[in-house]
Amino acid sequence: MARKILIYGGSGGIGSTTGRILRTRGYEIHLVGRDEARLAAVATELEADYTAGDVTDASLFERVAQEAGQPLDGLVYAVGTINLRSLQRLTEADFLHDFRVNALGAALAVQAALPALKKSAGGAAVVLFSSVAASQGFTLHASLGMAKAAVNGLVLSLAAELAPKVHVNAIAPSLTRTPLAQDLLANAQMAKAIAGMHALRRLGAPEDIASLCAFLLSPEASWITGQIIGVDGGRSTVRLKS
Repeated sequence: MARKILIYGGSGGIGSTTGRILRTRGYEIHLVGRDEARLAAVATELEADYTAGDVTDASLFERVAQEAGQPLDGLVYAVGTINLRSLQRLTEADFLHDFRVNALGAALAVQAALPALKKSAGGAAVVLFSSVAASQGFTLHASLGMAKAAVNGLVLSLAAELAPKVHVNAIAPSLTRTPLAQDLLANAQMAKAIAGMHALRRLGAPEDIASLCAFLLSPEASWITGQIIGVDGGRSTVRLKS
């Protein structure tokens, strides 16, 4: 019986690429996303089931759990925001939205899927998404950095609580060329400048992130839990010459 993976953000750059990798390896996929037309196109490509909805709607998660079915062998929460503003320009609504989409949504997604994850015959895996901004101080990142740091805390807590049946990890990318980042990267000079801040002198591609995500969902990663793994071109650890 094929292993089944639930992917939130299934029509996004990283979520859809992860789905493609998993599909070539024989996994069954259930996708979740808010843009139904785009989601349906990806689902058709991957021969996958899907649920359309917004993660800010608390009723979505139980609906997904019912439609995805049981058992589940993995869950990916590849949903996020890029809200870059100075502290003075951030509103309470900004902070709450970033937290709800990035951290609370991840917690509710795992909570709703947990009965199905616990029924996985070979043990289940959860992959959440943090950010390099959760461990490095960047200007204009107060709301995003705070929300993604909450994801790090969630990973550690769930890894302890759900062991040994379910292992939980997060990927912390730097800026990646996805539809979510397209407005930020629309200016070629700005994109080049940001790429130059990385030791590997380029921005991330969805495949860079999705490859690790697929590995963390696989049996080969069954002794990895409670980790926040950077896929960031060296941005979080390598200091460049000035």
